[in-house]
Amino acid sequence: MNSRGCILIVDDEDDLRNLMARVLELEDFTVYTASTPAQAFNILENKPVEVVVSDVRLEVANGLDLIPEYKQKKPFAEIIMLTAYGNIPDGVNSIKRGAFDYLTKGDDNIRIVPVVEKALEKARISTQLFKLEADTPVTGFDAVIGESPALKSAIKLATRVAGSDLSVLLTGETGTGKEVFANAIHHASKRNKKPFMALNCSALGKELLESELFGHVKGSFTGATGDKTGFFEAAAGGTLFLDEIGEMSLDLQAKLLRVLETSMYYMVGSTKEKKADVRIIAATNRDLLTEAEAGNFRLDLYYRLSTFVVELPPLNKRGDDVIILAEYFVKQAAGRMGMAVPKFSKALINALKQHAWKGNLRELKNVMERALILCDSGELDVELLPQDFNGGHGGAALVRPNATVDLASLEKDHIANMLAFTGGNKTRTADILGIGIATLYRKIQEYGI
Repeated sequence: MNSRGCILIVDDEDDLRNLMARVLELEDFTVYTASTPAQAFNILENKPVEVVVSDVRLEVANGLDLIPEYKQKKPFAEIIMLTAYGNIPDGVNSIKRGAFDYLTKGDDNIRIVPVVEKALEKARISTQLFKLEADTPVTGFDAVIGESPALKSAIKLATRVAGSDLSVLLTGETGTGKEVFANAIHHASKRNKKPFMALNCSALGKELLESELFGHVKGSFTGATGDKTGFFEAAAGGTLFLDEIGEMSLDLQAKLLRVLETSMYYMVGSTKEKKADVRIIAATNRDLLTEAEAGNFRLDLYYRLSTFVVELPPLNKRGDDVIILAEYFVKQAAGRMGMAVPKFSKALINALKQHAWKGNLRELKNVMERALILCDSGELDVELLPQDFNGGHGGAALVRPNATVDLASLEKDHIANMLAFTGGNKTRTADILGIGIATLYRKIQEYGI
């Protein structure tokens, strides 16, 4: 069975130390024990400890004085201090010195597991945010944010196939981060020194999509005033990511199948074959086998693409990842807006964990950016969430109340709110949203904003 996390218990009372270790081991934690600070420091230097449970009154040292030393050895580990019965000042001083929480010896046995779980969650969030804020650009699977078993399982599969040249099909609901995953596979592959190109098959009509994929020669159609390089050529030696592959027309599917089988293609309007040297990663939120059986997708192309399938879990199956991601989106948006990064209230954290997240990461990003805009204090609270959030437990009337999430409406409202926030400054709005100015203008026209 996989370990839920690594815990270090530091206590010079053998019976109590062994009892706590047994309790945590029964809950599938990996537990290390130490009776002296020297033993504890040695373990911290050599083991992946995430939470330290330490007695305040050790025979050879004051546990409160050890808190900064524990942190020095493991900066992102969280510390839980054990105090004697009725010794409230020790507990308060522990927190003042940087401990996550404190437990009363012999009186808090039922609390130890939930407190350790919360400390573990905070330690992992801190570790993730540190990675994301590091000066070195985060690439590969380090850029895939989250710690949940469902996500780790998908990463494990993708890591196995990354080193090969096999085509990969990413499946899952809309907004689960398929392009980030595709990029991670590319960066973990032998093609990582060459381009990663992404093309959304649903965003373009048949003729334009064909031209974007294969390129065209001058005079091949009205408006073709010169030769155009296609994605297959631009991504030479690298990876071509085809998002929403299920939206591609059947005749264009046939041409894509030929490329996969022969590595050859024609530019639009040309009779000269060109060689394609790309790895294909495709993505869809549809059941392509069902679509193929209904005549909407080529069965032969499905089998060619689905050599290796990786299913991305929806956000509502990823547990505490929602908080890690929410923190990340808020930090990103605050940086773009020049705002201080607010804390999360406990009520907000509970609401985020309980929400269905039908729009997945995209919905979470929009909700958190909207909350940040409305925040006029140092804390994000549940009142800043949309009114229909968690069945009506939010407070900010920014989205039309609906029983289900309409992603288009969510995006439209979010863009409108950002434009209002920037006083109609489209350049700044595009920058805050993290999209190009041309994309913003297209969205404004598309949604009639």
